[in-house]
Formats: sequence, C-alpha cells, structure tokens
Amino acid sequence: MQLASFRNEPLSDFKGNPEHFRRMQEALQEVKKELGAKYPVVIGSERIETKESFHSYNPSEKDQVVGTFSKGDAGLAALAIEKAEKAFDSWSRTPAETRAKLLVTTAKIIRDRKFHFAAWMVYEVGKAWAEADADVAEAIDFCEFYAREMLRLADRQPITPVPGERNRLVYIPLGVGVVIPPWNFPMAILVGMTAASIVAGNTVVLKPSSDSPTIGYKFFEALEEAGMPAGVVNFLPGPGSSVGDVLVAHPRTRYIAFTGSKEVGLHINELAAKHQPGQIWIKRVIAEMGGKDSIIVDSETDLESAVDGVTASAFGFQGQKCSACSRAIVDEKVYEAFLEKLKERVEGIKVGDPVEPETYMGPVVNARAKESILQYIKIGKDEGRLVSGGKEVSGPGDFIAPTVIADVPPEARLSQEEIFGPVLAVLKATDFEDALRIANNTEYGLTGAVYTKNRAKIEKAAERFHVGNLYFNRKCTGALVGGHPFGGFNMSGTDSKAGGRDYLLLFTQAKSVSEKQST
Repeated sequence: MQLASFRNEPLSDFKGNPEHFRRMQEALQEVKKELGAKYPVVIGSERIETKESFHSYNPSEKDQVVGTFSKGDAGLAALAIEKAEKAFDSWSRTPAETRAKLLVTTAKIIRDRKFHFAAWMVYEVGKAWAEADADVAEAIDFCEFYAREMLRLADRQPITPVPGERNRLVYIPLGVGVVIPPWNFPMAILVGMTAASIVAGNTVVLKPSSDSPTIGYKFFEALEEAGMPAGVVNFLPGPGSSVGDVLVAHPRTRYIAFTGSKEVGLHINELAAKHQPGQIWIKRVIAEMGGKDSIIVDSETDLESAVDGVTASAFGFQGQKCSACSRAIVDEKVYEAFLEKLKERVEGIKVGDPVEPETYMGPVVNARAKESILQYIKIGKDEGRLVSGGKEVSGPGDFIAPTVIADVPPEARLSQEEIFGPVLAVLKATDFEDALRIANNTEYGLTGAVYTKNRAKIEKAAERFHVGNLYFNRKCTGALVGGHPFGGFNMSGTDSKAGGRDYLLLFTQAKSVSEKQST
C-alpha cells in the first residue's frame, strides 16, 4: 500500500472564504435538527438500550439536550472487554495495510463532513468556529499520520546482521485497550488514541467523556461506515466510578490510553498497577494529564506579538486546554507596558454563544467547572491584583469573562494549581534568569513559550525550560500532528508524544524472530 507523504489538513478560513462560512452556517442548522436524539451502547455487533440514561447538554443553552445516552454499568463493561478480546483474535492478524486503509477511509469520511463534525462541537462543548474546525483537522491528521506510521513499523526493520542466521524484528499488538478521552478535544484526542490503538492491531473499549459523548458516537459511526469489523471498537458511555474503574481494573485489559486531569490520571495509574487475579501482564498506561503552562515575555521582544500570543494561548476555547497559557512571566522592565496592552486586548474579546461567527470565547463546559473557576478567581483577587474580567457574563449558558490577575507571587495557588478556565496569572520577573526559574517551579511540564529577540536567551531556554513542548515567539497552544509531537513531563503525563514517530510503539510490543540458516 502506497500513500503520499503526510501533510497536515488545511484549516478552514471563515473570514476570507465565503464558501467555508456558508457551509459552516448550513452545518450548524442541519446539526441543530438532530439535537436530542437517543444513542445506544454498542458492544460487538449489538446496539443496546439500557434502562438508565443520561443527557449531554449544550453549555451555551443549559436546558438544550444535545443527546440522550444509554448508561453503561459494570456488567456491560465486562461484556465489552469480552467482545473486544474476541475481536482481537482476528483483528490482530489482519494485515497492517488493511488496518491502515481503514484509517485513511475514515479520514476521508470525516473530511467530507468536517463542518458537521465542527458544528457538533459548537453545540456540545461550546467551541468557537475556528477552535472546532482545528479540532476536526487534527482528528483527520491523526488518522492519516498513524496509518502511515503503521505501514512504516510493519515494513522490514533495520537490525544488525548475525552470520549464519536470518533475523527480523516485528511489532505486534498488545491486546484489548481502554480509551478514556477528555471533553475539551472531544474529537481530536478521542480519534487519536482510538486510531493509534486499532491501526496497531489492538481492539478497544471506548468510554467517551459524559460531557461530549455525541461527538464520540459520530466518530464511531464513521469507523463503521469505513468498514470496521464489529467488536474492534466498542462504544460504552457511563460514569468513571462504575464503568471506567471496572474497565481499568479488568484482568483482560492490556493497556489504558487516557487524557484528562492529574487526579484521575494518577488514580488510573494506581488502579492499573494493582495485579488482578488471572492477569498475566503488567498493564501499560499511556496518560496525558494536566499543565500549568507559562509564557515568558522578555524585555527584548515585540510586545504586540507577545500580547497576541499570550491572549490566544490563555483564552482560546476559554482556557480549557491542558496546553493553555495560565501564567505570563514578564520581565519587570516591560511589565507595566505589557499589562496595559494585554488589558486592552482582553477587554475586546467577545464572549457569547459560539453558534455566532463573531464569538471568540464561548461558555465553560458546565456549571461545576464554572463554580470551580469562579472560586479560583476569588482566590486570585486575594493573591494578586485584578486587571480585567473576574466575573460571570450574563446569558443562558455558563459564561465567564476572560480574567487577568497581575502581581501574583510564584508560589501562590493561582500560580501553581491547574484552573482549566479563562484565568491568566501575570507574574513579574527581575530578569530572564528569574523568569526561567519561575517557569520551572510547578509540578507540571507540558507546554511553554518564550518571546525574545535575543538568540543567547533562546538557546538558554531551549536547554533549561523543562517542558515537553516549547515554542519561541509564538503561542504555546496549537501543536500540529507530525510537526509538534505532543506530550509533557512530570505530572503532565507519561512522556508519550501524540502525533510523533514513536507514539505507535506505545501500542505495540516488539518481537525478535531468529532462524539458524542451514549450511
């Protein structure tokens, strides 16, 4: 199977391309007609409607049901593992070319309906048009990139010749995986972890976030349409406590791919490490967790560019990204000038329903998240100086004004704890050395950025700024598959690099085969 070299999916241009604008508006209207539909659990070839169900709501219109879902339970979780293991027997022996073709076909299906997938994210998690479009593009990228990576791994691997032997190294799948994606990238990350799993020959129980199950189901439908055999992916929505824990602890679960909070990630890691009766392997955990990401603004930089990058990184998708800038560390020489420009820029952000094309910031994901963020704002007002925002925005959804709090001490809670909302702490540094010291003072190590024109400072930060994804003179969000393999250090996860050339190795195991040649 020959595929062209990988290229990132182009983003839509809603401002400059009238056709893109029109198609997005049409998609929003068409998807709106589908809101409130019922969705089953899917295990093997069965679609199961359970007695208990739950709703997914539009965070911009809190009473609007996006979808009603059958709720999984412990019994269904065990059944899903059983069906996935049965499907593994044949899927693991399916040629890599066939598995890669499934991903390429799925990518085409998503590409053909990219505006509809984006529209679902506008309604279900409150993404603005551009954010939703980028999410879909990244999902397409993951399918295309991992298809090519699997073909590379399935090809002959370079090993040192041994005289008198015929040797080879092959990568084989692990077994049944549990995929637990987040709600904030409800398509890209869900697709990425699932696509990596199945193209490597594994089978999956997919437990989508309860805040974004509809998008997960739409992707599942795309896999089916592309020709995925029954049982390769099993769709099981439900609570983490009664479904997720059962899946993680099950003795036939071989690995868990998770993206979410530090607390949940550590719980999964601990539960997976406990040996269960009948378990014959050490489970593998691939976890991408939280961040407390910083952008350093040096005195030798273009402040306008720095303000642009900090604003986009801090308030894109309401700051609900593990890669979001939640701390701006600014050299004292330009501190006040930076704050003045930042305040003007932030106060020009439009907050509202992301169905409207001019909206930059939509709602936070739910009322629970809103209350947590407002509590952090209250803490921040005591720890620093409120510059902008700091309050709810009126409307039928969970809206919060973009908030900037200055003069925050490096050890303050606002400087150390992940908020996951539109709240930016601004910290003053005495010089570049001090800024680097502050940047490394959290338990996380996911993304970071530095704005400076000084080449020596760039080299110093490249060596000493301890994060998995470091950017210079650009924002700290928006990693591209293939170009910016994504994943962090310390409490930000297990050092995996999604969208990188070593990612599929986490979903496979290497087998060395040697044959003595006859003389």
